[in-house]
Amino acid sequence: MRAPIGQIRLIFGLAGAALFVAGCHTDMWVQPTYHEPFAMETSPSGAHVFPDSSVARPLVPHTIARDHLREDDAFFTGYKNGKLINYFPLPVTKELILRGQDRFSIYCTPCHGQLGNGQGMIAQRGFELRRPVGDYQTPRLRKMPVGHFFDVITNGYGAMYSYASRVEPQDRWAIAAYIRVLQLSQHTPVSDLTPDQVKDLDSDPATTSSGQTEQPR
Repeated sequence: MRAPIGQIRLIFGLAGAALFVAGCHTDMWVQPTYHEPFAMETSPSGAHVFPDSSVARPLVPHTIARDHLREDDAFFTGYKNGKLINYFPLPVTKELILRGQDRFSIYCTPCHGQLGNGQGMIAQRGFELRRPVGDYQTPRLRKMPVGHFFDVITNGYGAMYSYASRVEPQDRWAIAAYIRVLQLSQHTPVSDLTPDQVKDLDSDPATTSSGQTEQPR
């Protein structure tokens, strides 16, 4: 008695599936792993990745990433001859200050606030430390060399962690320049202003030159 065609198809289908499963293995998604990039390890099969048994190639000696040749200590550290510098090692332009304002708004305002007075939203919402968040308007920080701010951004200070991996050196100086702008904005004597600047102080900032009040945006 001949088997029904449906049964024959089922038998051949199961046989094909068995052959397919038998040919599968997990090497593609269960691969050997290594714990340390430069450690001397061997694969589970006993083979070496490289002849010296290391699992990665070391960096080429004396290699420097492009634009990271740190010949200028003042620019890259904020120090000169072991002392914090009190000058900017690059030209301070309007573009640099605007860049500093932009970076400050991103990285600094959550704690230090838009005015740099230590009243950012994190501080306002109860972030408590052994010392309060830095207020750039205090006499101590107004007298601090500008290299101090660069150094703090680079290495962190107290509960503040380092931003070296997030903010490039030039942007750190841009932030430091903007901090100086914030400090000067709150402590510049009126006698140091030009007549036009004094006139601007007396005018309503919400009023345009035509005398019409600007609408909120």
